Amino acid sequence: MAQRRKGGAAPPGRAGAVGAVEAEGYAPVPPQGGPLPQAPGAPGAPAAPAAPRRTALAEGVDRLRRGARTEPGRLRLIGAGLALLLLVFGAASAWQTSSRAAAADHVLTGSQPLTTEAATIYRSLADADTTASTGFLSGHGQVPEDVRKSYDEDIARASKMLAEAAGRRGLSSSSSESLARLNSELPVYTAQIQNAQTYNRQLVPLGGAWLRHASDLMQKTMLPEAERLWQAENDRLAHDYDTATPYPWLAIALGVLALAALGGAQYRDYRRTNRVLNRGLVAAGAAALVLLAWMVTGHTVARQHLTTSRASGVDSLTVLNEARIAALKARAGENLTLVNRGAKVRKIQQGDEQVEIDAYEYAYQQEAGLLDGARDAGGEKPRRNLLAEAARRADSPAGRSAVDRAREAARGWRTAHTSARKADDSGDYAKALGMVLGGDPEVPKPTSRLFQNVDDALAGAIATEQQDFRQAARTGVDAFTGITLAAGVLAVLGALGALLGVGRRLSEYR
Repeated sequence: MAQRRKGGAAPPGRAGAVGAVEAEGYAPVPPQGGPLPQAPGAPGAPAAPAAPRRTALAEGVDRLRRGARTEPGRLRLIGAGLALLLLVFGAASAWQTSSRAAAADHVLTGSQPLTTEAATIYRSLADADTTASTGFLSGHGQVPEDVRKSYDEDIARASKMLAEAAGRRGLSSSSSESLARLNSELPVYTAQIQNAQTYNRQLVPLGGAWLRHASDLMQKTMLPEAERLWQAENDRLAHDYDTATPYPWLAIALGVLALAALGGAQYRDYRRTNRVLNRGLVAAGAAALVLLAWMVTGHTVARQHLTTSRASGVDSLTVLNEARIAALKARAGENLTLVNRGAKVRKIQQGDEQVEIDAYEYAYQQEAGLLDGARDAGGEKPRRNLLAEAARRADSPAGRSAVDRAREAARGWRTAHTSARKADDSGDYAKALGMVLGGDPEVPKPTSRLFQNVDDALAGAIATEQQDFRQAARTGVDAFTGITLAAGVLAVLGALGALLGVGRRLSEYR
């Protein structure tokens, strides 16, 4: 009987079975004593590491990279980029043009009219104060009818302008506060003038004291407040000009970049297809070029006319208004010198010593010095010569002629005032009064008439410069017309042209 050998190989049948098991993919039985393998997902088995989830941005970038490796993909990217660039160019053009057009329109219809109203308020208040003092010099306690009428018209005009200015939209907080103070102080001033006139009719000297109080309120409180209002509106006008006149450099740069990109796409298309022109890209380039040229031309014309309106209009008007205000202040000081007759004095430095001078005569010297550039009572030369500045800024023949008349009348006024002061200082008050108010046959040109000649000439120059400003500013505002709408339309047309041009090439790959 045959015996099995110890330690020998497995029987052939057993070996074949093991091989068959391994061939079927089953793991062989491990040696005894070793760990048993566990199938993935079985209880107690370690979890397999999860694959990291990718973001939509990363997947999009990958798609773009894969698409950029093919010509159709590159064409799609080129078309989308050109369309986006043209739309951004159009949006920037519309945005920058609309902001400048709005500022230019506010110059014409908002800030400059407000500046004019503020100047009118100042002139009306100053003229009312001058007229009130003139009424006191007329004598016999009765204010002449024409003087009373002029005073009433000045107060009514100031009240109307204060109400209109307060009702405008967009006033700054400082301007609103100035208007509120003027509205509250104007009734106080008119009440003091009424008291002064009442005592004056009764020939009571107390009327002069009331007039002095009213004039101090006007000169020290109301007119400085009106000047702050005027200065605030002038600053706002300057800000509007600074906003309206710069070139839209961002839109211009984007337009040049869009044209360069369209030219590069056209050249690429030519190199790959030997086609001279791509109609869609040509249409897009034409739209971008028209928009860029229109925008640059419109802004150049607007900038030129707005700059002209500022230099020869607003700046000239500012100097003329300052000159007219200085003339009104000088006239008020001249009148109050005769009304108060040394009731208020001021110490000034003349050479190495201090001397006393009538406070209102000092005010006349200061304002008249600003008007014509002559030295004041202290021998100091003023920092400005307003009429000379106005003559330099006047561009039109009518404006220069009006300023020349004002300068001639101001020289005559200065001479007549000096003669009146000599008469008053020598004790001849009646003669000095006739030289200031008129009525003396020996004085054909009293200072009242010469002052009126200065004021009328300056009013004519202001009207001329105002007309020149409006004409230049209106031309500048009109230059912006249509650019904002054209920016949107041409940008969309350009983007469509670029997409159609690239789409034409894409159709060849289908």
